[in-house]
Parts: sequence; C-alpha cells; structure tokens
Amino acid sequence: MSWLGNFLANRFLIKAKAQAEDEDIVDPQETLKEKCRANPKCVSLHEKLETCNARVRSKKQTTETCAEELYDWFHCVDHCVSHDLFKQLK
Repeated sequence: MSWLGNFLANRFLIKAKAQAEDEDIVDPQETLKEKCRANPKCVSLHEKLETCNARVRSKKQTTETCAEELYDWFHCVDHCVSHDLFKQLK
C-alpha cells in the first residue's frame, strides 16, 4: 500500500473510532429537558401553547401568533434545566 493509501486509511479509521465514541455519549441537557417538560408548571404552559396553536390553525386568516406562549414554555423548560445542568457537566 502506498503512503497515500496508508494516510487515507488511517484518517478514516480515526474518524470512524471518533464517531463510535460519540454514539455512547448522552447529552445531559436533552435528558433534563425531557424531565422538565413533565414539570406540572411547564405542562400547563405547553397546554396553553397547544390551545393557541389549535385556535390559530382553525382560522383561515389571522394575524395572531403563539409566540408569547412558545416563549413562556421555552423559558419554563430552560429555567428548570438550568438548575441541574451545570452540576452534571465535567
């Protein structure tokens, strides 16, 4: 095998090993987000968002958006996550 073949083989082997190692890592933020979405306060905000979305979809022409409800729900989840996230980072 030529030096170019060796170089390319080693490059792809290293990349494949790195990808295999990345598959084992679980993002703690995603785990916490799932937990926080089940928080009763966040659940109620999500229900308000879904109600707003249904109302907006039912109208043919409207200028209403559900931005405020979406921001409130995101804020609730992010606030909940922020309490525990940095404790889990290394």
